[in-house]
Amino acid sequence: MSTNSHHAIRQSILERIQSGEWALGERIPGEAMLADEYGCARVTINRALQGLANDGLVVRKRKGGTRVCDMPVRQAKFNIPVVREQVEALGSAYGHELTRRAQKAPPAAIRTRLGLPAGTKALHLDTVHLADGRPFAFETRWVNTRVVPKIMDAPLDDISANEWLVQTVPFSGGDVVFSAVAADKAVASALDVREGAAVFVIDRTTSLAGDVITTMKLYYREGYQLYSRL
Repeated sequence: MSTNSHHAIRQSILERIQSGEWALGERIPGEAMLADEYGCARVTINRALQGLANDGLVVRKRKGGTRVCDMPVRQAKFNIPVVREQVEALGSAYGHELTRRAQKAPPAAIRTRLGLPAGTKALHLDTVHLADGRPFAFETRWVNTRVVPKIMDAPLDDISANEWLVQTVPFSGGDVVFSAVAADKAVASALDVREGAAVFVIDRTTSLAGDVITTMKLYYREGYQLYSRL
């Protein structure tokens, strides 16, 4: 593939968005500037940007230029909740504790879900979300650091991975499963509930233009109710 074809340029711009060169909501350089940078015609840049717009990753306006989507969740078929906002909506004080942060090779099932070759490492994060100092939800997450390398330097003790990813990384697709499960020993300990207690779990995987960003499970303690405005 030519390095200045619209496919190659689209991929290059996508990688620059993934790397954080342009933040969510930020305007990227105009077609003329990008054409000069890539050494191609403006029509080639136009096709590359339109491909990204079709994927819901950028927004294009005739007189407003092209911007990275500032609220990519609106382009998706499901909404990604920020746990802090859920806790504060209940009138409680939010906090979180990062109990695991390790770069290691994931189990085979996780590796397959992330689309990684055997032996490739990913970032494993466990977080307990707190409401008024008590466990509210337990999140166990794997992040594809090939797609989101900047998460390695993210201040995850100050902001949860859940909120950091929603604020920082656009996504274009994924899948989500809602279910109730019996809490195993690890989940029961994290949520301070009895082992075997019925807990609500969200199992979610998100991707960006075909590359999986993260896969996670979010367990809520007994009594949690999922609320959605129609």
